[in-house]
Amino acid sequence: MKSLPNIRACVFDAYGTLFDYASAAEKCRDALGDKFAAFTGAWRDRQLQYTWLRSMQGRHADFWQVTGDALDHTMETLGIDDAKLCERLMQLYLELDAFPEVPETLRRLKQAGMRTAILSNGTPKMLDAIVTKAGIGDLLDDVLSVEDVGVFKTDPRVYQLALDRLGLKADEISFQSSNGWDAWAASAFGMRVVWCNRYGQKLERMPGKPDFIVKSLAELPAIVGV
Repeated sequence: MKSLPNIRACVFDAYGTLFDYASAAEKCRDALGDKFAAFTGAWRDRQLQYTWLRSMQGRHADFWQVTGDALDHTMETLGIDDAKLCERLMQLYLELDAFPEVPETLRRLKQAGMRTAILSNGTPKMLDAIVTKAGIGDLLDDVLSVEDVGVFKTDPRVYQLALDRLGLKADEISFQSSNGWDAWAASAFGMRVVWCNRYGQKLERMPGKPDFIVKSLAELPAIVGV
């Protein structure tokens, strides 16, 4: 496998890339019943739509509020009237499961001297909660939240945040995301990009192009030459 040259840091999206956003709903599958699949997709779709719409309107609210607003909309849309379930789902969003290969992948990168970071829409509190639960805090050099710039991905200011905090050029960073729109945007910004296409998505029709497409982050160390 060819590797990306001159990579000095690996920066990861959080939700869907390092952490399974569907694991919150999965733990409430019994309560959701036959609405589980529709619920999981609708909650995620509405959550992302609200980030893009708020960014376009210049009306930022943090990801915790956006996630709650999206949950409320989804439950009403699917006819689920259960305040305790809503509260439990939000709590579980602070306890998302890491994908199985994540700890070992980060460990290999750190052992090889690679810098590692998260760059996410999540709030600092949300990110601290899931990083702590996964026990990977010591494998990350930084956890970056869009709250530092007050706008969501795919605004270029978000990707610039990683450059500023890490003190690196865009092409010295390998950015990993499971979200096609995020991967393409980071590429258009100038980062080297590994798209972890966990969900079998089709290629985006947007500016940019990932350097590699993988199904698991376990493939990353070889790609960045460690």
